Amino acid sequence: MLDKSKSQALDQEEAYWRARLSPQEFHVCRGQGTERAFTGEYWDCDTPGVYHCRCCDKPLFHSTAKYDAGCGWPSFCRPCNRDDILEIPDHSHGMHRTEVQCKACGCHLGHVFSDGPAPTGLRYCINSVSVRLVAEVEG
Repeated sequence: MLDKSKSQALDQEEAYWRARLSPQEFHVCRGQGTERAFTGEYWDCDTPGVYHCRCCDKPLFHSTAKYDAGCGWPSFCRPCNRDDILEIPDHSHGMHRTEVQCKACGCHLGHVFSDGPAPTGLRYCINSVSVRLVAEVEG
């Protein structure tokens, strides 16, 4: 039997996010979607700053950890604080991957892979639409 109060809470949460996010942002951030490779705002961005969660504004990745992995999505070797990221096994689409979410709000960010550069060996492959760059102010 469906718990009516839980169903209502999920409906309210969906309405909350739909009112605050664009259709593409909602699809990716709340629906575990993805943007096409080489189309996102930040895949080739080299502006210094901090990438914040699109949904809750939590600082997640610093531009100094960003590198060009050639995959078409922003790639980072480490988050600002690993405790701010959830890693969840993802077996969708016949693949074995690890999904990464913002721990504060559950926003789907992308996936982490173990084919990154030293020193971490990790590649956090992040959807541009899941983050917002707060550029560093010079001077």
